[in-house]
Amino acid sequence: MQSGINVILYASNRPRGAPLSDRKTRTERIRDELADEIARGRLGPGAALDEVTLADRFGVSRTPIREAIRQLEAFGFADARPRRGAVVATITDERLDEMFLVMAEMEGLCSRIAADNMTPADHEGLLQIHEGSRLAAEADDVERYYELNTQFHACIYSGTHNSFLEELTLHVRRRVAPYRRAQFRVTGRLDLSYREHDAVVQAILRGDGEGAQQAMNGHLKLVRGAVHDITEP
Repeated sequence: MQSGINVILYASNRPRGAPLSDRKTRTERIRDELADEIARGRLGPGAALDEVTLADRFGVSRTPIREAIRQLEAFGFADARPRRGAVVATITDERLDEMFLVMAEMEGLCSRIAADNMTPADHEGLLQIHEGSRLAAEADDVERYYELNTQFHACIYSGTHNSFLEELTLHVRRRVAPYRRAQFRVTGRLDLSYREHDAVVQAILRGDGEGAQQAMNGHLKLVRGAVHDITEP
């Protein structure tokens, strides 16, 4: 099992210091933009994801469009229709609540176990990511913060040293990742997210599994609240 930082769908495997445009492929950029529009309700349920129209919009061939749509289908944001193309899937508020409830419980469990199992090297990696997040939040750099946020959570998953739990948590995270990305468009959310992360980090560093679990559960509940704010018509 690879580290979660390397296998998560939205994490980049390119050099961390490179410009964002150099770290993402065209397909990744298109996928992320469409996912963000779906999460924010700008592309509503049933909206057609027409390859020709999207290729013209993004100034690319149909190949990266087709792959981006395939990836959206893979985590439930688009539905394929035989011979008619794909459309935006219907995801109800009730379904989102269910997804975030499971996500909160799994990430809380990861945090509790990571507090016991993380090594000094794991702590160092977590602190480096956390410091980068602070700088991104201060700069109001949404794209950089999102990237580091992904690495932050993946670092905690891998810090459990339980590959089965890491794999399951990554699978669930992929399903809610576009919503977690879109929440950072809410004014002031970067700073709040960093402070919520800090409570998790401090609990992990002092080996307080219960405290880490509670802090992460609380963090995910606030994430769901922010998502609710952006998805309300």
